[in-house]
Amino acid sequence: MASTTRPIDARGWIFEVRDMEAETETWLPIAGLTSFNVNPGENEETADTTAFESEGAYEEDVMQRGASLTLEGQYRVDKTTGAQDPGQAYVDNVWANLVGIDSHNPVRWRHKSQSAWVVWDATMTPGEQGGGTNEKTTWSATIRRNGWPTTAPVVSP
Repeated sequence: MASTTRPIDARGWIFEVRDMEAETETWLPIAGLTSFNVNPGENEETADTTAFESEGAYEEDVMQRGASLTLEGQYRVDKTTGAQDPGQAYVDNVWANLVGIDSHNPVRWRHKSQSAWVVWDATMTPGEQGGGTNEKTTWSATIRRNGWPTTAPVVSP
């Protein structure tokens, strides 16, 4: 029997960071992405519950769940002004400089075919930037979820 499902294109994913400096709720798309990876098991912690009664079989309880999102792509600038892409610039120049409780920032993403965003309260580690003679400059960031994820409906502008 033929399946009624089809794979979705990776390039159809949309990633945004919330501008916490804006007076009204503002989400900045992150441009120039060429790959992403969501790791739902990042920072997971388990407790060994193996006992004599386990009869030699390993047993555990999950004590902590975590997740991370790695974004990679090309460093992007406006062709006219030379200004860095607003989403990338926020990550690099605002979020990357925050520590302690201020280091938390909302992020959201979805596939263009979906009607809801996945939303995380997150912390972030900026990635390396570089490139060779005949290459474009790279850009990346690793984002880690804090607490449980939430969702939000997609609202048309």
